[in-house]
Amino acid sequence: MTLQTHKTYLAGRRRHRLQVRLTQLAILILFFGSWEWAGRTKAIDVLLFSYPSKIVGLLADMTRDGSIFPHIGMTVTETVIGFFLGTVFGTALAVMLWWSPFVERVLDPYIVVLNSMPKVALGPLFIVGLGPGMLSIIGTTLAVNVIITTLVIFASFREVDSGYIKVVQLFGGTRTQVFRKVILPAAYPAIVSTLKVNVGLSWVGVIVGEFLVSQQGLGYLIVYGFQVFNFTLVLGTLFLIAIVATLMYQAVAWLEKRLIRSN
Repeated sequence: MTLQTHKTYLAGRRRHRLQVRLTQLAILILFFGSWEWAGRTKAIDVLLFSYPSKIVGLLADMTRDGSIFPHIGMTVTETVIGFFLGTVFGTALAVMLWWSPFVERVLDPYIVVLNSMPKVALGPLFIVGLGPGMLSIIGTTLAVNVIITTLVIFASFREVDSGYIKVVQLFGGTRTQVFRKVILPAAYPAIVSTLKVNVGLSWVGVIVGEFLVSQQGLGYLIVYGFQVFNFTLVLGTLFLIAIVATLMYQAVAWLEKRLIRSN
């Protein structure tokens, strides 16, 4: 490939990315513009669906008086804790399953059942067992993300080429050395990619937990908005969740690139 051909290729990729971004922006502007128009002309029920400028006005008022920040702080704190613990426990359980085929066979049916069980149904049990507070919300979050993390990482362990394992064993490598030299490096990209999956799952777990028990947080604001028929507050909180969750996802995606590059 000549230098000119390479430059043409890179220019084409930049144009493609620009076209994608502009199309995404156009869809966003069209959606919110249509929603604003429908709300102001009463084409939709404003009580139920509100409209963007009204939602932005409410969020601006809550920002000025500082009432929104404790709710954001609480939800983000619970999400970060649930994300970290879910990743650690899920990875540790996956390692344990790989390390001991006996443990894998014993726990396999239980993992299948737990994975298929609706996690929301476990929420009341956490409230009773851990109390109506942050612990029960984090427990709900772990119920959502630990099993998925375990399954994804354990599957990546099992997909490692057995030929590499046999080579290490042929030279007298122990099971610990096989894991350190072969399994873990080969599964590293999958483990790091699981972080992004865990972000979404952690948000789901925290919001569900706050629906059930919290007196503070973005999930609580949604429930409160429904109770007082303030659907502008409900939609505004959903906007906040989308923004904060996206920022957290992008932070994890940036961390993923740094970790893979350094590895």
